[in-house]
Amino acid sequence: MKISCAYKFRFYPTPDQESLLSRTFGCVRFVWNAVLAAREASWKDFGVSSSFQDASALLTAMKTEPDLAFLGEVSSVPLQQALRHQQRAYDNFFSGRAGKPQFKRRDSSQSATFMANAFTLDKQRLVLAKMKEALNIRWSRVLPKAAEVSSVNVTKDLVGRYFVSLTFEDEVSEKPVLDTKVGIDLGVASFATLSTGEKIDAPDFFRKEEQKLAFWQRKLSRKNKGSNNRQKTRRKVARIHARVADRRNDFLHKLSTRLVNENQVLAVESLSVKNMLKNRHLSKSIADASWSEFLRQVTYKSAWYGRNLLKCGRFFPSSKKCSACKHVLDELLLDVRTWTCPICGVEHDRDVNAAKNILEECWKQYTAGLAGRACGGSVRLSLPA
Repeated sequence: MKISCAYKFRFYPTPDQESLLSRTFGCVRFVWNAVLAAREASWKDFGVSSSFQDASALLTAMKTEPDLAFLGEVSSVPLQQALRHQQRAYDNFFSGRAGKPQFKRRDSSQSATFMANAFTLDKQRLVLAKMKEALNIRWSRVLPKAAEVSSVNVTKDLVGRYFVSLTFEDEVSEKPVLDTKVGIDLGVASFATLSTGEKIDAPDFFRKEEQKLAFWQRKLSRKNKGSNNRQKTRRKVARIHARVADRRNDFLHKLSTRLVNENQVLAVESLSVKNMLKNRHLSKSIADASWSEFLRQVTYKSAWYGRNLLKCGRFFPSSKKCSACKHVLDELLLDVRTWTCPICGVEHDRDVNAAKNILEECWKQYTAGLAGRACGGSVRLSLPA
């Protein structure tokens, strides 16, 4: 199975490279904002929507203006790619998949994309357009031998760290078939509870840094705008956010990879995390857990390695249903973590019981779907795309 993937590496630019990248980021940001303003004005004044060809023609005209001669000092490929990204952003906006494209800020993270005609990659030597030296990249993993890198995305985050992402196509083979199944119940107190009885504690990365973050944010609010001290304090705040994000991403990747490697069938609930975040009592803990990202990683890794990811409906009473006798309670409050079935008398841990019910319900739907397809029925399966 061929997949499109990207490897992200950190690199340390020389002063000359840093200067060129700074100018490239500035030109990309300028082109994005100028074209976006022109497209917005065209729609507001004349009711005409602009196409990618119109944006490209505007970029060509901008390069001929004497006041904008600095656009010719950097590679033209990232500027052209900025227009392609903007067009994709508009397509996503009109299709309802994303919000309206926004103007780029100087004090936010910066990025520039170089296509194959704007860089050379020889083994572990990457040279970008307009550069004489190769980037000093920390190669934390080895690229596949047959990988043909199609694009390179260079980013600078708010902390001042530089990263490069190499995009290429890779061949992924399915893992050996196992006879193990697991149900996964996501929660707040425990990040995930498995049908085997294992509980994975919530790491609470943001909660652990919350007091330190509040301290530096109070200091930031007292600094004068535009001062050097404000920039230093802003970088300290950004460093805390980056540390939280890095730790959370590392935790989610390790857990999702482990579950996919150890189980042939993974059963989860279809959660509406966006609506759950409206609960002002639990929204911070839900956002800190990052359930959506975890489910996204489990979904694509299951598809890569030939695992079955099964999903049951969000209204399925997984917590209120007895996994032994199938009796469903009329009501079960959130603060009740253990309960005894009034019919069979079995004592349940709320989360373990939910994980068992999720696995049983998903497996029942899956086997019924296979039987329905065998006899010519039309049963929809909750399998990964």
